Amino acid sequence: MTASFSPFAGSPFAGGRAPEALTPEDLSAGDLQLLQTARLSATLRHAYDHSPVQRAKMQAAGLSPDDFRAPEDLRRFPFTTKADMRGAYPFGLFAVPRAQILRLHASSGTTGKPTVVGYTAEDLEVWTAVMARAIRAAGGRPGDLAQNAFGYGLFTGGLGFHYGAERLGCTVVPVSGGMTERQVTLMHDFRPRLIFGTPSYMLSILDEFARRGLDPRGCGLEIGIFGGEPWTEALRAEIESGFGIAAQDNYGLSEIIGPGVAIEKAGDQGALTIWEDLFYPEIIDPDTGAPLPDGAAGELVLTTLANTAMPMIRYRTRDLTRLLPGKGSAMRRMEKVRGRSDDMIILRGVNVFPTQIESQLVGCAGLAPHFQIELSRPQRMDAMAILAEALPAHATPEARRQAGRDLAHRIKSTLGLTVEVRVGDPGSLPRSEGKARRVIDLRPKD
Repeated sequence: MTASFSPFAGSPFAGGRAPEALTPEDLSAGDLQLLQTARLSATLRHAYDHSPVQRAKMQAAGLSPDDFRAPEDLRRFPFTTKADMRGAYPFGLFAVPRAQILRLHASSGTTGKPTVVGYTAEDLEVWTAVMARAIRAAGGRPGDLAQNAFGYGLFTGGLGFHYGAERLGCTVVPVSGGMTERQVTLMHDFRPRLIFGTPSYMLSILDEFARRGLDPRGCGLEIGIFGGEPWTEALRAEIESGFGIAAQDNYGLSEIIGPGVAIEKAGDQGALTIWEDLFYPEIIDPDTGAPLPDGAAGELVLTTLANTAMPMIRYRTRDLTRLLPGKGSAMRRMEKVRGRSDDMIILRGVNVFPTQIESQLVGCAGLAPHFQIELSRPQRMDAMAILAEALPAHATPEARRQAGRDLAHRIKSTLGLTVEVRVGDPGSLPRSEGKARRVIDLRPKD
């Protein structure tokens, strides 16, 4: 069944056409539900037959794919979590032989091992098509010049936007992240209409324009599509004012497919249309797991409807939002993510957990195993400081400075984050009698 699995089988849209043709946005609510039911049924069967982890979870719940009849039945099936992915590292969640995987991506996890996702040829086709759809919905058009400032590599942002923009018919400038001086030079000389990247990195680009005495509003940009980290309406306003553009939010996560799960359509900021033909959304109470109705705030849960390599059943994203009615479409929208229900920090597009900081700190000579993470926004961009303390035998000013440099280097080398490290005297950090308060968030709220 692995080789013949098709998420389109049995649906009224079977026939091998591309996802854009399969599910036009004027699809009626009834036809959308027919499509979702067919694809959910096929996905559950594929996961049960070919993913030992997913089969074991269903069996433990006393369920099989035969228990699914309609989308509301999905809430009876067990969740998939980040812990399942860590436990199955690296390829244990795949539902096809490894030789059928054409690409691997990965994101960081709490144990230091990455969270691995795989893509078959069919998955890459779906991802490319839905990214093209998303970019167009945000205002992109064939023939646009698009500068891609997302990082390439194991992170899904760079290649996801790259191939989607090419599929749409854009001319892509694959600059990747960093090299801010070059970013500005190319923007000034090439005059792209579109740019993709993290919103915080756009502030660095804005500062480089100012440093060089160039007008960012005169570089030709009209639309920016941003993601990879939560960002506030205040930051959106600053980006839009600075560049004279529309700044659109994109939502995605590597565990589901990467960028492209939902997008702010042009003229509809503040709510992102979810491509419900490919990703089925639910909202649950983050504490109890109980389903919540549309309009209620809670944790977003997603089920993939077309993934062959790694079908994800009811994946707990830990992102807090609510579902809203569609606008000009049967597909629902999600409110801009307002936070997370776990302790993951997203800093300038990089996912980091306090346990990852701890694992680097305990390996540094001269530092006690006590620390706090301080998040701030001193100059519009989010910043992280690690508050540590010296061991008594290493409490001289020079020893503390050296320990701070060592820890900063380890974090930069392993996690890719530039952080400030402040090492205090022995006993200078507060001790907890219960759960340690690891994160102090000093960033202003909207």
